[in-house]
Amino acid sequence: MSDEVEVPESHPRYESLLTRHRIEAGVDRGITSRQGLIAQGRGEAYDYLLGERTIESADRAERAAAAYILQADHAVISVNGNAAALVPGELVELAEATGADLEVNLFNRTEERIRAIAEYLREHGAEAVLGLEADGRIPGLDHERAKVDADGIGDADVVLVPLEDGDRAEALGEMGKTELVVDLNPLSRSAQVATVPIIDNIVRAIPNVTAHARELADDPEAQRDAIEAFDADEALSAAERAIRGGE
Repeated sequence: MSDEVEVPESHPRYESLLTRHRIEAGVDRGITSRQGLIAQGRGEAYDYLLGERTIESADRAERAAAAYILQADHAVISVNGNAAALVPGELVELAEATGADLEVNLFNRTEERIRAIAEYLREHGAEAVLGLEADGRIPGLDHERAKVDADGIGDADVVLVPLEDGDRAEALGEMGKTELVVDLNPLSRSAQVATVPIIDNIVRAIPNVTAHARELADDPEAQRDAIEAFDADEALSAAERAIRGGE
């Protein structure tokens, strides 16, 4: 998909228009569902209220998330249609920097979309993509959205779930997994149940997690410090204050 949009980079809404274009192109390519268009608009509204910036509490969350992934026995990055459309190369870079697996996991699951997203990730450098087997299930969920790879998310102890729906995020938590959630709404169930809620735009969050991971990679003590210093409740409260009051 091309990043070209008929708007000059000097336009004050350039980045916003670019992300909209990526989602629209994702729908055309069969990667993103039409419902993803609605989800993108909702998230963009929260980002606007945040000042379209990474606030300090979000950066601490991104550092803690990087530490959790580095310390995991088996970390998996869950990829849905919007995430694939918005940050495909960035997700691949994060996986490479941390040794995490990539798994395609969809709310509106079809084999065609699974294959399309896996192929798109490969085009952006991924060597292996899980999610096609879907031989495991998340307990407590019904229908296609319960499917996961038994050797991927099913086996993981740490899962990064950007742009996840709330009941699946809650169900993964009930499986005992450490959940790292990227969500622009601090009041969403996904953010509320996460071990590490990252209240930031995914286009900023994923590169930031990668940057922190590279910095922390050879420093187990710094990884522990990043995890111990992070407070999920404080991060949610800080994001809500920023949204409500522009703090």
